[in-house]
Amino acid sequence: MRPISTGQTRTIRREQLKEIVPLADTTIYEMERRGEFPSRFYLTSRCVVWDLAEVEAWLEARKRASKQKTIARAPMPDVQLRKNRPVRQK
Repeated sequence: MRPISTGQTRTIRREQLKEIVPLADTTIYEMERRGEFPSRFYLTSRCVVWDLAEVEAWLEARKRASKQKTIARAPMPDVQLRKNRPVRQK
């Protein structure tokens, strides 16, 4: 699928966004809600798109932040607290 071109602004639909940004729909929605991801907008009542330039700029910003180590990583899980498959004591 090709991005939809509207003059200067190129837009992408959900399928194309998922090819560029490999995150789950719910993750993207939550990040949009918090203002951490470019917002979608409606072309029609049923057609949702994102601005390709905004998505690419977001990716570049994340890339820079990752290289500078300013993105907080999730803590490692404490395997001692698992209920299923508990860790064997030696």
